[in-house]
Amino acid sequence: MPNEVVQTALANATADVSLMTLFMQAHIVVKLVMIGLMAASVWSWAIIIDKSLLYTRTKRQMDRFEKVFWSGQSLEDLYQTLSGRPNHAMAALFVAAMREWKRSFEGQARSVAGLPARLEKVLDVTLSREVDRLEKRLLFLATVGSAAPFVGLFGTVWGIMSAFQGIAASKNTSLAVVAPGIAEALFATAIGLVAAIPAVIAYNKLASIASQHAMRLEGFADEFSAILSRLMDERG
Repeated sequence: MPNEVVQTALANATADVSLMTLFMQAHIVVKLVMIGLMAASVWSWAIIIDKSLLYTRTKRQMDRFEKVFWSGQSLEDLYQTLSGRPNHAMAALFVAAMREWKRSFEGQARSVAGLPARLEKVLDVTLSREVDRLEKRLLFLATVGSAAPFVGLFGTVWGIMSAFQGIAASKNTSLAVVAPGIAEALFATAIGLVAAIPAVIAYNKLASIASQHAMRLEGFADEFSAILSRLMDERG
C-alpha cells in the first residue's frame, strides 16, 4: 500500500511538470513569449531548409553554366538559349551583359562609346540584385539567434515574479508549491535557447556559403567584362 501511494504521488508530480502542463499553467505573458519563440523557431527552420536547398541548387547550376561557358560555345548561341528566362544568378549576369552589348552594336545608331562603363554598371546592378536574393531572410536568423535568449529570459523573469506572488499569497514555501512555478518560468528560457542555437549556427554557415557564391559571381562578372572588352577592341 505505501508503495502504491508513493507511485501515485510520483505519477502526479511527473504530470504536473510535463511540458504541456507547464505551458498551460504558465502566466499569459509567459505563454505569449513561448508562442512567439516557437513561431520564430519554426520560421527559422523553414528559412534554413529553403536556403540550404537554394544554395545547393545554385552551386550546381553555376557549375553547369561555367562548364558550358568555357567550353567554347558561341556567346550568341548561349545568349539565345538563356535570354528567355535565366534561372540562376550567373546566367542573369551573362544575359544582362549580353543584352547591353547587343543593344550597343545592333541597329543603325551604334552606341559603342561608353560601352565598357555601361557594361560595368549593368553587371554591378545585376550582381547586387542577385546577391540580395541569395542573402534574403538571413537577417531573420541573425535576429532570432541574438534576441531569442533575451526574450526567453524575459519570460522566465516574468514567470518567477508571478510564482513568487503566488507563493506569497498561499504562504506556503514547500518545494511542491515552489517547483512548478519555477519550472514554468525556466521553460521559457529553454524554448528561447532551442530557437536561438540552430538559428546562430545556420546563419554563420549560410552566410559563409552566400559570401562564397557572391565572390564567385564577382569573379565571373570581371572575367566576362574583360572578354567583352577584348571583343570590342577587335571590332574596332
